[in-house]
Amino acid sequence: QVQLVESGGGLVQPGGSLRLSCTASGTIFVIAAMGWYRQAPGKQLELVAVITSGGSTNYADSMKGRFTISRDNAKNTVYLQMNSLKPEDTAVYYCKLDQVIGASYWGQGTQVTVSS
Repeated sequence: QVQLVESGGGLVQPGGSLRLSCTASGTIFVIAAMGWYRQAPGKQLELVAVITSGGSTNYADSMKGRFTISRDNAKNTVYLQMNSLKPEDTAVYYCKLDQVIGASYWGQGTQVTVSS
């Protein structure tokens, strides 16, 4: 079993920054990728950013230039640096881990609220 623990969410003013962290623990085989997704009230879950074990990244268009995903393979941790935050970035942010073989896992989510 794999556990994902997220941290770093909170309330921030428009234009501000937050850094989310997600650490995986448990019986992990080979990680293919880790990523962040978000779900705003009344909306579907959407991709924010993904990073592969090799370091390749993919971002949703609306996050490019504002968000940066990175990872520490030794710590099984993925980060999401979010800058220039907008009210429309308000959502619950979820961490996901994909293995090369085996199940994918989700974190419990962390709330990000952008409001003045």
